[in-house]
Amino acid sequence: MLRTKDIIFISLISIKFILQYIIVDPSYELHRDEFLHLDQADHLAFGYLSVPPFTSWTSLMIKWLGGGIFWVRFFPALFGAITVALVWQLTGYLKGGLFAQILAAAGLIFSALLRLNILYQPNSADILFWTACFFCLVRYFQTENTKFLYLAGVFIGVGMLNKYNIIFCVAGLLPGILLTQQRKVLAKKEIYIAAGIALIIFLPNLIWQIQQGFPVFGHMRELSERQLVNVKPIDFIKDQILFFLGSIYIWVCGLFALLLYKPFDKYRWLGLSYVFSIAIFLLLNAKGYYSIGLYPVLFSFGAIFIEAKTNSGWARKFRYVLAFIPILVLIPVCELIFPLLSPPEIKARNEKFAALGLLRWEDGKNHDLPQDFADMLGWKELAAEVDKVYSSIPEKEKTLVFCDNYGQAGAINFYSKHKSLQAVSFNADYKKWFPWKMEIKHVIRVKEKDDDDDLAKEKSLFQTVTITGSITNSAAREFGTRVIFLNNATSDITQVLKEELNERVVQ
Repeated sequence: MLRTKDIIFISLISIKFILQYIIVDPSYELHRDEFLHLDQADHLAFGYLSVPPFTSWTSLMIKWLGGGIFWVRFFPALFGAITVALVWQLTGYLKGGLFAQILAAAGLIFSALLRLNILYQPNSADILFWTACFFCLVRYFQTENTKFLYLAGVFIGVGMLNKYNIIFCVAGLLPGILLTQQRKVLAKKEIYIAAGIALIIFLPNLIWQIQQGFPVFGHMRELSERQLVNVKPIDFIKDQILFFLGSIYIWVCGLFALLLYKPFDKYRWLGLSYVFSIAIFLLLNAKGYYSIGLYPVLFSFGAIFIEAKTNSGWARKFRYVLAFIPILVLIPVCELIFPLLSPPEIKARNEKFAALGLLRWEDGKNHDLPQDFADMLGWKELAAEVDKVYSSIPEKEKTLVFCDNYGQAGAINFYSKHKSLQAVSFNADYKKWFPWKMEIKHVIRVKEKDDDDDLAKEKSLFQTVTITGSITNSAAREFGTRVIFLNNATSDITQVLKEELNERVVQ
């Protein structure tokens, strides 16, 4: 028979799953990044230009399960639920009572984790692996059972196969441990065996990076030049507050307790690790969400600290109210944080969104919608326009669908009704998947809006060039993207495309 504690835990995890499906307005589609990750299932490898291989394996499972929207959203929800479950368990292992477990779990569920777990990206798994690593290390220093060191090595290794961001977890941990009494673990061979386990797990991707000339550095350089350059330290700090707006008191208490609360002396390395990791992120102008993996474990310690300080008198009678604060704070702002409102409704409330900096995109400018929301619009319309042209072509096997960016290519592959159609691009991983052996007679060109482009080059290579449609949804980031039918090639298009790709590589 289930105990009360078990019923509460199952209820909280169920709420977590249900919320991930109901906080997205039906007017939104999948996000541009999700399409790229889903297409990786058809191109399995030990590495990609954009991410390590873990996400492709999850994409393969989604494909086996039917590839529907339900399963695309299921896995980030699952990773988020497991993160909550680990925090619940860790709180119990640290002698926290039912109140502390509920407080820690509620603080996590009703936070930015709810928004992040909407999208099928490496971020949800990244936070899970950070949390699992901290969980294992806390358990090791609590029990001195070396299996937890080895498990930490496993989670760091698998985490590196998911997203390189977890290296900052290690970068913060090392000085944190060195500055505390727990540094004696560095004299034990088991810690190096754990490091070896992590390296062996990560090795296939490392070999792939070496073989490909370390494309990760090029990706990081591009990220720094185009996106991180617009990130200011104050924006990063503001994000740390906004991510857990309703539950900030829990993690702040956790950090305070880890650094100054005597019963947690054994775990002071964890508080120092947070400080060092945040400092590194600030120095690198990192995006705010890179650090979210630091927080779940802080909720365990913060909840236990609050429980200990409210364990008598009137405070004990009313302390469960604290578990509802994250919900009460989130309700008034939930329409600002989650895609609950349709684009017209957001435009009508632009001032509220702008005040929180939610309309600022990676280009440093304000727009009508938050960038993530704008990236979830226009894709079905684009695929329908491409399908309309593709259906009219008798020589489909000689027709190339060529796009400007990975979002366009992935969205067409996902939403197209033609299974024989495979859109490609010279952007991101798609340039590795280009069908160079294909005989190209016709091209369906998907081109970003460019008022100065008169299609002169295309007209010189084909008998006819016809703009057949465009994305008309003004709220979409891809608004104005055109679909152009290039009919009957008069030149060797494959050779032309190879030359174009070579020019981009040189640039």
